[in-house]
Amino acid sequence: MAAAKTPGHGPLTGVRVVELAGIGPGPFAAMLLADLGADVVRVDRPGGTGLAVNPDFDVTNRNKRSVIVDLKSPDGAARVLGLAERADILIEGYRPGVAERLGIGPEACHARNPRLVYGRMTGWGQEGPLAHRAGHDIAYIALTGTLGMIGRPDEPPAVPANLLGDYAGGSLYLVVGVLAALHHARATGTGQIVDAAIVDGTAHLSAMIHGMLAAGGWQDRRAANLLDGGCPYYGTYETADGRYMAVGALEQQFYEEFLDLLGIEDQAAARKDWTRWGELREAVAARFKSRTRDEWTAVFEGSDACVAPVLSLGEAPHHPHLAARGTFTDHGGITQPAPAPRFSETPAGVRTGPAQPGADTADVARDWDVPDLMKGPQ
Repeated sequence: MAAAKTPGHGPLTGVRVVELAGIGPGPFAAMLLADLGADVVRVDRPGGTGLAVNPDFDVTNRNKRSVIVDLKSPDGAARVLGLAERADILIEGYRPGVAERLGIGPEACHARNPRLVYGRMTGWGQEGPLAHRAGHDIAYIALTGTLGMIGRPDEPPAVPANLLGDYAGGSLYLVVGVLAALHHARATGTGQIVDAAIVDGTAHLSAMIHGMLAAGGWQDRRAANLLDGGCPYYGTYETADGRYMAVGALEQQFYEEFLDLLGIEDQAAARKDWTRWGELREAVAARFKSRTRDEWTAVFEGSDACVAPVLSLGEAPHHPHLAARGTFTDHGGITQPAPAPRFSETPAGVRTGPAQPGADTADVARDWDVPDLMKGPQ
């Protein structure tokens, strides 16, 4: 049964977005726009996409509506162009040239809607030697130098799930890009193409590190620097119960409070003496191993020592601070992160659960005045 159109909430209320179904960063970017109030219509393909999550649990499709269009059918492109004609933003994540071959590339869309912002989400970008190659997050961040920064020096680089490339370097840059282009389109009446490449965004994330590298304040190897685990008072330590505490006591006053609560005040002079960092690390590690994670959490409770327990995904929603803020929310039986960031005048929220493929075709055809949507599979 099709979901009823939900009332507008969030600062993007009134903005219409077409999302051509894909996996990873495109759907997440469209979810963020939907969370902020945009009317996002996801164009699903018959049979779904590869690597897709069960639609009932795919949180990245929350706050959206779905229609099904077979882009390989004779009228498939025309139906998508009908949506694009009435949209403010379109998001696609195909390899370069695929949208054009399907008849729904930027030129075809802009012929129908010159104000459209056409967002392209890829790993390698629209041009360059690797543009037409397959890839995933881990390969993109590997080439940018960011993957090589993460982990212990005597072990392979640590894999940061697909958060750093797909979502930070990809989705978030796509969202910034399409919103900036939307601002320009509304001011000038002219849409444009936004080329959001994960390699570009992930490289951009490391801007401060490159500045420090140029200044001689960063060594180009793992766990040898202030913020990459090389510093003994900025890292993680195992506790007596096999769990972990995270330490970020960088500034002098925080460092002193950290040592005091940890019970190793005699290590005060080691903060700036890197020749003593090995000794300091051993002392910190030994102390943390003497108590459980929850015991150490109690010790540092209410302090400015910048120490926190490392929580699991299941534990995080129950932390008192996150619970008080409502950082996580429950909707339709699924615990999930609440929309972010927050707005004083136009609050966002989870309005509907994951869109079911094709369930909203009739509503979208009516609301967007695209009757041709009803001609294909429902």
